[in-house]
Amino acid sequence: MKSVVCVKRVPDTEARIRIGDDGRSVDPSGVKFILNPYDEFAVEAALKHKEAGEGEVVVLSVGSAESVDVLRTSLALGADEALLLTTTQSAEGLAVAEAIAAELKERKFDLILFGMKAIDDDLQAVGAMVAELLDLPSATVVTEFSVEDGKVTAHREIEGGTEVVEVPLPCVLTITKGAYEPRYASLKGIMAAKRKPLTEKEAHLGLSHTIESALEYPPERQAGRIVGEGSDAVPELVRLLREEANVI
Repeated sequence: MKSVVCVKRVPDTEARIRIGDDGRSVDPSGVKFILNPYDEFAVEAALKHKEAGEGEVVVLSVGSAESVDVLRTSLALGADEALLLTTTQSAEGLAVAEAIAAELKERKFDLILFGMKAIDDDLQAVGAMVAELLDLPSATVVTEFSVEDGKVTAHREIEGGTEVVEVPLPCVLTITKGAYEPRYASLKGIMAAKRKPLTEKEAHLGLSHTIESALEYPPERQAGRIVGEGSDAVPELVRLLREEANVI
């Protein structure tokens, strides 16, 4: 079984984000970038199924030349091959999906795996858009899946429970936290990653369908106020919630 795992280079969750001078992008200076945490679940899922039998794992990313780092990380974890679709522009979700779909139309695969979402844009849509563009069945927010007799049985996280769905191969799955706890790269894996194939080619990106016109910092949090004590404070609290906070 051949799996393609699509990954993204994103700012570390602990990084202090600053808006760039253009007012529309993030200033990358001093920011540590990492493999998107949700994509780690997808990589682990592919590796688990590879280890259960013969198979191959290819990792793919769309981004700048710096995205080589997250591809090398994935190779060190156990992926067999990496492909970087390079672009110097900041592409939004649908443009990225179109680039991925254009590349995968020329390849044979059984599974295309994504993390449920990227932590930078929180879009949660690229995997589903790739499925639509390739006319493939898909399942999203998958915590665990099995493959047997040419079909995938996927467990999906839904509010208040778990939904079990079946989709035929080939298909697209987006993976979230569940059965696939990401592993650490071993020293042997890190050394082996240097010898594994990593191909770079230009991404076929069309025009972005959305444009980021501006970024702004969230408003500063106001200091708390004490409006009284006990039940005597309730009328004033209700008034403030209605007239100032406008929440009731």
